[in-house]
Amino acid sequence: MSKQEPTRVVVGLSGGVDSSAAASLLVEQGFDVIGITLKVWPQDCVSRAEDKCCGPQAVMDARSVADKLDIPYYLIDESKEFQSEVIDYFAAEYKAGRTPNPCVMCNEKLKFGNLINRAKKLGAQYVATGHYARLEKRNGRTVMLRGKDLRKDQTYFLFSLGQEQLNHMMFPLGELQKTETREVARCVSLKTAEKQESQEICFVPDKDYKKFLTSTGLVDEHQGEIVNTKGQILGHHDGIEFYTIGQRKGLGISSPKPMYVVELDPKKNQVVVGDEEMLLRNEFYINRCNWLPFDELKSPIEVLATIRYNHPGANATVEPVENGKAIVRLHEPQRAITPGQACVFYQEDLVVGGGWIMR
Repeated sequence: MSKQEPTRVVVGLSGGVDSSAAASLLVEQGFDVIGITLKVWPQDCVSRAEDKCCGPQAVMDARSVADKLDIPYYLIDESKEFQSEVIDYFAAEYKAGRTPNPCVMCNEKLKFGNLINRAKKLGAQYVATGHYARLEKRNGRTVMLRGKDLRKDQTYFLFSLGQEQLNHMMFPLGELQKTETREVARCVSLKTAEKQESQEICFVPDKDYKKFLTSTGLVDEHQGEIVNTKGQILGHHDGIEFYTIGQRKGLGISSPKPMYVVELDPKKNQVVVGDEEMLLRNEFYINRCNWLPFDELKSPIEVLATIRYNHPGANATVEPVENGKAIVRLHEPQRAITPGQACVFYQEDLVVGGGWIMR
């Protein structure tokens, strides 16, 4: 009787400690592990991103981890896909007066889209990453739960994944605390064990979105008006793309009291400002909804709604409306609900689903 071959898993190696530890755990558990790094960086941002997940140093670190774990390693060029699926989306959202969330799009389209397809071609049944999240089978479906380390939980960025993707995913770090993850890497002397993590968007490492959008030619400066809610002109701007809801600094206007961006109007090319109280809302719509425990929302449900990453969440009622949209009614008003951002829903640790906040 022939010995059964171990289950093959492709691990997305980003060059950081989390993905490195995930690969180490899978090797220890007896899986047939292959390491893959997706080369996604545009060439014009490499010099500013040497040690980010889109930089050459990260690739060298990922290769070092694969060598140490004695697993095959591949570097795959996905820069064209990253440009079209992530960077072009990033610019288009700003042009439309919305604030994009490129990490969600990258996870959906590349890390758990193209990478799953690559894995299948290599004979792998699963793709694993270093995200802090958990998966369970419930009622014949794969559902997602918050990671045990709530400070590192990354389910917000994974809400848009469908059943076909979830069925082929593994999150080895879901039950661990961050300190335990580092200890896993230390125990096998991985180069990345003490590596610090970045909270920046990988292709805008200096957080200067305006510089990135203009220097790459994705957005041209174009003057428009800064107005109050009555339409009175208070100043001028170089493009609505360089502003976001809730912004106070850098408006270049004088006012006896603090003013905040409360609306971006791409049709009129206007930045609308108002008092801080005008940032509070208790109702908004979302579209492109994705639900994890079920295919569609058929009746109102009670949830904890997170309107941005690291938002503590607010109790809300979510009700379906036409064309796959939903209305979110918050029990208490929340500040700076921003079009273009993801709103993700939870019931305790369960990720119910989410959608994209509409203008």
